[in-house]
Amino acid sequence: MYGFIRVGAAVPEVKVADCKFNREKIIELVCEAEENRVSIVVFPELCISSYTCGDLFLQSSLLKECENSLSFIAEKTRDKNVFIILGMPIKADNRIFNCAVVLNKGQILGVIPKTHIPNYGEFYEKRWFAGANELKSENINICSQNVPVGRNILFRDIKNEDFTFGIEICEDLWAPIPPSSCHAVEGASLIFNLSASNELASKNEYRKSLVKMQSASAICGYVYSSAGVGESSQDTVFSGHAMICENGTLLKESGRFSIKGELIYSDIDTEKICNDRRKNTSFEKDLYSPEKEYRYVYIDIPEWCEKKPEREISKTPFTPANNFKLFERCEDIFKIQVSGLAKRIMHTKCGSLVIGISGGLDSTLALLVSVKACDYIGMDRKKVIGITMPGFGTTDRTYNNAVNLMKALGISTMEISIKDAAILHFKDIGHDISVHDVTYENTQARERTQILMDIANKYNGIVVGTGDLSELALGWATYNGDHMSMYGVNSGVPKTLVRVLVRHVAENSGLGDSAETILFDILDTPVSPELLPPSKDGEIKQKTEDIVGPYELHDFFLYYMVRFGFSPSKIMFLAKTAFDGDYDEKTILKWLENFYKRFFAQQFKRSCLPDGPKVGTINLSPRGDWRMPSDAANSVWIDDIFEYKN
Repeated sequence: MYGFIRVGAAVPEVKVADCKFNREKIIELVCEAEENRVSIVVFPELCISSYTCGDLFLQSSLLKECENSLSFIAEKTRDKNVFIILGMPIKADNRIFNCAVVLNKGQILGVIPKTHIPNYGEFYEKRWFAGANELKSENINICSQNVPVGRNILFRDIKNEDFTFGIEICEDLWAPIPPSSCHAVEGASLIFNLSASNELASKNEYRKSLVKMQSASAICGYVYSSAGVGESSQDTVFSGHAMICENGTLLKESGRFSIKGELIYSDIDTEKICNDRRKNTSFEKDLYSPEKEYRYVYIDIPEWCEKKPEREISKTPFTPANNFKLFERCEDIFKIQVSGLAKRIMHTKCGSLVIGISGGLDSTLALLVSVKACDYIGMDRKKVIGITMPGFGTTDRTYNNAVNLMKALGISTMEISIKDAAILHFKDIGHDISVHDVTYENTQARERTQILMDIANKYNGIVVGTGDLSELALGWATYNGDHMSMYGVNSGVPKTLVRVLVRHVAENSGLGDSAETILFDILDTPVSPELLPPSKDGEIKQKTEDIVGPYELHDFFLYYMVRFGFSPSKIMFLAKTAFDGDYDEKTILKWLENFYKRFFAQQFKRSCLPDGPKVGTINLSPRGDWRMPSDAANSVWIDDIFEYKN
């Protein structure tokens, strides 16, 4: 469903050279995989015999028993609709090969020999095994079945070519150009690795980073299963390390040193993988020239239909959950904003930075960036001119926070009320001031922008924009009002991240107790443009999220639409999982439809944005990541939502 495929990595309990014991433990984990609706499960290298048999691999009795056990496993799993990838030694062309065998419903579908045979350190595999380059045959007879053999075989689903997988074995991954790189450019979205990687101090972290990086460089799902503690400990110890990664992200990892067998599984999003590949112009088949043309084995991978995927779906895709990673992310983004603005200051040789301060989150972040940019290039903070412009909706809370924050940061300040100018303008255009419509609101927004631009002219300055990425996506900005500036420092920062960044600066930038107290109060203030009069008790009456919807939902929609090109129905599927318990399906669907309608209708505002730094994977600048016609129809996406409803 929606491009997800459930994959597993199994580490069975084994005994060295005891094929009958090993096959029983393998079958147990296959049954467990089927119970958990795993479509493809991979086992460790040489798991039928065990990896540490040494010279016993040269014994015909062991080789024959491995084949008998493969036949036994095939027969016992004939009624299991799981694709099984097992490791075993196989005779072919008068040599012995370390192989992966793929079987399903009793049929052996293909045999993949190991390409790179290690013969260094504690590994002596060349004593027993030949490399895949020494194989001459293209088919072999095994278990009375004629089976394709070779390192150039991929397995492709007959219903969905995105479900294509390739195989490599242990040392193959450690080679300068792993076979999986060639498999990936040939179309494999999934790579399975049967491994027997022994444990050394800190090796597990290196191994983990290697698997994650290969999944990132090959833009694929990577499923890894390594031999467990049942292997011989004569000279080496094995831990049974299993991992499932997707494009650089670790989705699931086993424990290590478990005496009992273990199965891990997760759902890999192949649509996500293939979308990234289509956008990546470096991902070209012509860059690789395999020795032999690839062969495809067409298979029928079982589909599943779950209510939610077996993986974590974060409610806040723009902000990592890990505190250390979050700190690093915030540090990077804030430095990018500061550096971008500093470069603009130095290039224009401007004498001041002019910024409208409302006491809200966006202008607060822009102010913090401006102050730190001055510190960065040794410019007096007094060159930052913060202007409060009270209007008909300004509340005491936001006004006081704006004034006090500017004072605490030591910048120059001005206060220019827009009320008289707006009233005069209403009179000039014949607008009834008691009618609180879009004209009433936008008049104030444009008056504020005019003041900022004119003050910038007067003091040889540039206007620093405050609008964020989420507002640009929804078009929640007045055209030629707060939509316009001379450098938009927040244009790449979504609303959910603005809040996190302000908190990060408050907690880590040493601004002083006074500034920190004000920042924390701003963080607790409802998001509002304050263009409508406050309530009778002076509280904010116009709350943005009551009008356009919760920003945490819109940022979620934005991420999956722009970053991966997902359909509305798939985004809805993911959102139901992520926000389970927070919003019901009807509410999510309501705001999803609103998001698409606003996103398409408001493109004309994004088509003429001021400059601003890209800070993450998503940006809506017409000169950067997003090129969309302003008059594009949204019917395809709205129809998909309509079909989902019905």
